[in-house]
Amino acid sequence: MPLNRRKFLKKSAVTGAGVALTGAVAAPSAQAAAPAGGKPSKPKRYSLTVMGTTDLHGHVFNWDYFKDAEYSDTAGNAQGLARISTLVNAVRKEKGRRNTLLLDAGDTIQGTPLTYYYAKVDPITAKGGPVHPMAQAMNAIGYDAVALGNHEFNYGIETLRKFESQCHFPLLGANALDAKTLKPAFPPYFMKKFHVPGAPAVKVAVLGLTNPGIAIWDKAYVQGKLTFPGLEEQAAKWVPKLRSMGADVVVVSAHSGSSGTSSYGDQLPYVENSAALVAQQVPGIDAILVGHAHVEIPELKVTNTASGRTVVLSEPLAYAERLSLFDFELVFEKGKWQVESVAASVRNSNSVADDPRITKLLKDEHDVVVAYVNQVVGTATETLTTVEARYKDAPIIDLITKVQEDVVKAALVGTEYASLPVIAQASPFSRTSEIPAGDVTIRDLSSLYVYDNTLVAKLLTGAQVRAYLEYSAQYFVQTAAGEVIDTAKLTNAANRPDYNYDYVSGLQYDIDIAQAVGSRIKNLTYNGAALDDAQQFVFAVNNYRANGGGAFPHVASAKELWAESTEIRTRIAEWVTAKGSLDPKEFASVDWKLTREGTPVF
Repeated sequence: MPLNRRKFLKKSAVTGAGVALTGAVAAPSAQAAAPAGGKPSKPKRYSLTVMGTTDLHGHVFNWDYFKDAEYSDTAGNAQGLARISTLVNAVRKEKGRRNTLLLDAGDTIQGTPLTYYYAKVDPITAKGGPVHPMAQAMNAIGYDAVALGNHEFNYGIETLRKFESQCHFPLLGANALDAKTLKPAFPPYFMKKFHVPGAPAVKVAVLGLTNPGIAIWDKAYVQGKLTFPGLEEQAAKWVPKLRSMGADVVVVSAHSGSSGTSSYGDQLPYVENSAALVAQQVPGIDAILVGHAHVEIPELKVTNTASGRTVVLSEPLAYAERLSLFDFELVFEKGKWQVESVAASVRNSNSVADDPRITKLLKDEHDVVVAYVNQVVGTATETLTTVEARYKDAPIIDLITKVQEDVVKAALVGTEYASLPVIAQASPFSRTSEIPAGDVTIRDLSSLYVYDNTLVAKLLTGAQVRAYLEYSAQYFVQTAAGEVIDTAKLTNAANRPDYNYDYVSGLQYDIDIAQAVGSRIKNLTYNGAALDDAQQFVFAVNNYRANGGGAFPHVASAKELWAESTEIRTRIAEWVTAKGSLDPKEFASVDWKLTREGTPVF
C-alpha cells in the first residue's frame, strides 16, 4: 500500500496526527474447519522470523570514506547495507519471504560523508533534489518499518520529513510527540498480517520508540516543536492498545540501549538506555530490537515482572555489521494465536558479499561522494595524528580548538562579550585520524571530526571551568606514582568513552592521575597566573556538550551567547582552505600534561 502510506505520512507531517499505520499483506484465510471424525486435529503452527538492523549511520557499502579504501578492522568485520541485503535475501529464501519482517531501530541518516553530502552539499530538501541514498537502499531491500533514532534529528526536522516522504516504510516514534498537542508526530506503530493456510492470519504489531535524549542533543531543532517522554511510559500506553486491536505478536523497535543508564545524568527524568526496563515493566511484549548503544547482544532474556513471561532482546552491531534474527514459534490454541517461543541470534555481514543490486543502485552517489571528500584544500608542513591524543596534548586537537576560538571571536565582535577571553573544548574522537604531510583533503579533516556537531558560545566562570576540567579528568584510571604505565589501560575509567574526555585550550594545567577523582587538576593558570574563580570566559563548545551530552557540570545551564548551524568539521575545512597551509606553529600549544605527584608521566 505505498500510496496510502505516503498519504498518511503527509498527513502526519502536517498535523502531527497520531493515527497508526496498518500494512495488510495477504488476506487472512478462513478459520480452520472442525475435524470431521472424533480425533482431535493437531493444533495449527506458524513460524515467523523478524529481522533487524540498527545504527546504520549511513553505511551503504563496506567503504571507509575517511581512508578512501575498503573498510577493515582487526576483528574482520564488514559493513554496509549491501551486505545486509545479501543476508536478508538468504533469510527470506530460507524462511519464505511471506514469513519474515524486516525492521531497523534507528540512526539512519547521519554518520558518513555519504549522508552528510546529501543533507548539506546536495541536499534532499532542495527543489528537485536527490532521493536519499539510505531511502533508496532500504526501499530496495524492503524494510517494513524503522524506528526513529536521535541522529535522525541532526539535520533538522525539514530534512527528516523529506527523508520520511522518500521512504516506502513508516518511521515510527510513539514517544516523539507534537509539543503542543502531545499527540504522536510520527506513526507510533505498524501492523502486518501474515497469511496461514487453514487458520486465521497472524497479526504482528511493531511499536517504535526513540530516545528521550533528543530533547538535549538536538535542542536547537526540537525545542518547542517536539517532546520526547520516556520509553517505559509510552510502551505502557501503546502495548495494551495493540493487543486490544488484535495483535498476536508485539515487537518493539527501540532506539535505546539495554543498560538502564543515562549519559545525561539527571537532566532528564527519562532513562536513555531503557530497553530492558521496558521489557521488565510493560507486559504484553514478545521481543525488543535494541539500538543506540552500539554493542552486540545476540540474545538477552528479561523476565516481565507483571506477567512472568520472558521477553527476548537482541541488538545487532552498528554500521550494518550484523543482522539480528528473532525466530518466533506460534501455536493456534483456544481460538487465538499464542507465542510459544522466541529465540534470537545474529548473522555476520562479513560472511557474505555485497548484493550487486544495491551496488549498482547507488554506485553513482558513492562515486560523487568519493570525489568530494578527496578534494585538496591545503597542504600540511608535517604529519599530524591522534594516536597519542588521549593522554598527551596533541597538536591535531589544538587545531580544532584554534578554529573554534577564531570562529567565536569573529562572531562576538561588536558585542559586550568581545573583550572576554575565549577558550575552547575538543575531544579525541578518533584514535587513528591522521593528516599527512603534503596535500590535505576534506576526508583528512573529516576523519579528525567525525561528528556533525555545531558550535556554541557559553559564558563560564573560572570556578566553573575548574569543575569542568575535574569532571573531564575522571576519564583517567587512577595510577599510583611509580606504577608501570600501560597506555592501553590508562584511559576510559568507568567505561567513559573517548568523546566524553575534553581538552580545554587557553589555560595551562596538570592532571595528576595518582590523585582521587575530584582533586586531579593542579597548577591551573591563565596568562601565567593562578586562575581567578571569578574570571569570566567565553567557552567555545560543541552543541552536544553545550546541551548536556556527557553530563559535564555547568555548561548546559550556562548563558548562551551565540550558536550556529554550520558544522565544526566545515569550519575546520574553511580555516585550512583560507590559510592554504597547515603549520602547527600557527595553532599548537602545550596546555596540559599528565603527572603523578607532580612528576610528568611522559
